[in-house]
Amino acid sequence: MNNEQCTIKNDDMKKDEDNLILVKSKAFALRIIRLYKYLCEEKKEFVLSKQVLRSGTSIGANAKEASMAQSKKDFEAKLSIALKESGETEYWLELLHESGFIEDASFESIYADNKELIRIVTSILKSSRKK
Repeated sequence: MNNEQCTIKNDDMKKDEDNLILVKSKAFALRIIRLYKYLCEEKKEFVLSKQVLRSGTSIGANAKEASMAQSKKDFEAKLSIALKESGETEYWLELLHESGFIEDASFESIYADNKELIRIVTSILKSSRKK
């Protein structure tokens, strides 16, 4: 696949709201932002919360960059970064939960959303690599 085949013209592009990974990763980023605010304001936790904010919002940013990739290689590289950020987010969420900053129900919900993002990104990468 050459660069011309990977470049999408503006009129051919899907709207963001039609792209599952963009919709889910943005919704997740908004949850992470709310979690960050809660952790800072209510729990007075500033270190781990900053880490989860950075990695949790980076997933969607990299997915967005992938949607505008100039080549298949660029697309896969950006999505691979999104996958790594999801893994890092998983780690910070586990630490926040196990240290008592996030209650069980809240943790299970946001953790499940992150796992869903991991499954979606992994599936997209597998499909892309088969082509």
